Amino acid sequence: MREIEKTFHDLRKRGDGALIGYVTFGDPRPQDTPKIVEALTNGGVDIVELGIPFSDPIADGPTIQAATQRALEAGATPKAALEAIQIIKERCSVPMVILTYYNPVFRMGLEKFFSSARNCKVDGLIVPDLPVEEALDYKRVAEAHGIDTVFLAAPSTSPERLKRIVDYTSGFLYLVSVFGVTGARESIQALTIQSMRRFLPYTRGRVPLAVGFGISKPEHVKTIIGNGADGAIVGSAFVKIIEKNQGNFDKMLRKIEEEARGLKKATIKLQEES
Repeated sequence: MREIEKTFHDLRKRGDGALIGYVTFGDPRPQDTPKIVEALTNGGVDIVELGIPFSDPIADGPTIQAATQRALEAGATPKAALEAIQIIKERCSVPMVILTYYNPVFRMGLEKFFSSARNCKVDGLIVPDLPVEEALDYKRVAEAHGIDTVFLAAPSTSPERLKRIVDYTSGFLYLVSVFGVTGARESIQALTIQSMRRFLPYTRGRVPLAVGFGISKPEHVKTIIGNGADGAIVGSAFVKIIEKNQGNFDKMLRKIEEEARGLKKATIKLQEES
């Protein structure tokens, strides 16, 4: 059993949902990322999603785009991101998932990229701009190296395409909860709940379903988990803390840990019955 699967399995046994936390590697500086991830996990984040900065982040909203720009200006590179994960895994036992666009993977070459990722103890990979129809070689090489391939599906995904995406997905399926880009929203849309209910018959018993985009508050997480999702993905809320506290690193770490702790409490499915 791979690490991501084991994490979801253990959480499910406890009646708990997964909190998946996203931050951008290198924001505000590459050397800061291991301590930021440690703060996330100290606060209760179950799986960490680490973004590799890319010059054209088409799926990201203004908050994460700004983080990407800060990271690039600070000298962040894909190679440094992989090396940071190796350091992180010496300190934290949670699964590490990379989010990157396909260009950095393609430029390095599939075999070299996945070999490096495996050596640095990467558990999974998310590539938002790689359609499942073009992912045969990518999936084959990832499987050969024991790395999970997390694919995304949206409210507009047809049943036929969803079946194919589920076939290619391991670790968890990433449901993009809204139309548009990443970023905090005030409330969970009815479309998100409808999409979850439509997706669950396809994922149940096959792969965990995690929901992201726009989830930033404990009540959002509670709604997502309470309606059947296995995990909630939070990114912009953590990235905003980094942005607002660049001048005070200790305060940044403290705020990240506090935010994670509040969000994690909302994943406990049985909290009201116990």
